[in-house]
Amino acid sequence: MQEVVLETRGLVKAFGGFRAVDGVDLRVEQGELRSIIGPNGAGKTTLFNCISATLKPTAGQVIYRGSDITGLPLRRIAHLGIGRAFQITNVFPSLSALENVRLAAQALGGDSFRFWVPATRLHGYIDKAMACLATVGLEGRAAFPAAALSHGDKRKLEIAILLAGDPRLLLLDEPAAGMATEQVPELMKTIAELRRSGERTLLLVEHNVNLVMAISDRITVMHQGRVLAEGTPAEIKASEAVQNAYLGTS
Repeated sequence: MQEVVLETRGLVKAFGGFRAVDGVDLRVEQGELRSIIGPNGAGKTTLFNCISATLKPTAGQVIYRGSDITGLPLRRIAHLGIGRAFQITNVFPSLSALENVRLAAQALGGDSFRFWVPATRLHGYIDKAMACLATVGLEGRAAFPAAALSHGDKRKLEIAILLAGDPRLLLLDEPAAGMATEQVPELMKTIAELRRSGERTLLLVEHNVNLVMAISDRITVMHQGRVLAEGTPAEIKASEAVQNAYLGTS
């Protein structure tokens, strides 16, 4: 049995009398690619926000590698090895792709507020940034301003920025959002590259059911704030409860 990297225990997030997340238990193992799907309003993104410390849970626990991280600030979460990409791309548009990633590597390397950094150390950050860009297939666009990249490439750049922090757990919120259909296979290739070594664990929320079915090891289906079903892509596709709640006849 693989190590459990991420676990939620009875996780609840309430907004007044409404429970957007209502007692969710989740266990994600080392090296796994777990997808979370469900209809609009099912609580997927709220669950993500609680796990990544964007929101503080009303009740329950978030456990990362055996340690309770519930309610820790965002900066602590990042330094623990958890990286999150949001649904809306968040890059510096006027800087090159390389500089976007280099700054992220430098910030997490402890030199973000130093005016004078040894040239050898700066070269190290540049090398690391190039390696991250190569992982997502953007090494050929390293000198491009982020604003000049296509939407799909901006999504890849955001993932490269996350990789600069050497995360062991990647949380991807709607990675295919806004992508043209022809760009989705490239995204699938990028995600496959991210998990190839088995060292990284990926948890993603995604509306593109075909993408989820093609790349996931296991899928968690949420409905009205709770876990409706969990299983392999084949098990989820065959589930009558899931079809009625979300997949329909597709």
